[in-house]
Amino acid sequence: MVYRVYVEKKPELANEARSLANDIREFLGVTNLEDLRMLNRYDAEGMSEELFGECVAQVFSEPQLDMTYDHCPAWGDVTFCTEYLPGQYDQRADSAAQCIQILSQGERPLIRTAKVYILKGKLTEEDIA
Repeated sequence: MVYRVYVEKKPELANEARSLANDIREFLGVTNLEDLRMLNRYDAEGMSEELFGECVAQVFSEPQLDMTYDHCPAWGDVTFCTEYLPGQYDQRADSAAQCIQILSQGERPLIRTAKVYILKGKLTEEDIA
């Protein structure tokens, strides 16, 4: 079974999202962008549900810094994600798989990651492109 979790920095700590939103407004001229949220999505296969639950708090997130969701928040006007192509090296996924293997003292699970972007604002098709 494949388990999925979304991890987002708490709003007061979401510096990367604020910086990207500012860059989009300033450098790309997308002035209609009101706000932006960035989440890391983790898909895990080859592990038990109990181990996955432990890993959400110990590997995929830092509870004092991050919020976790079992579904993508329905918040903005446009949502899209980016992920590595099959065969490309994903350091975040490899590091998570190694940590889980050490934690479980078992087989290394298959981990895939993606970056989810949620945009809010009256964006045109041109802005989105």
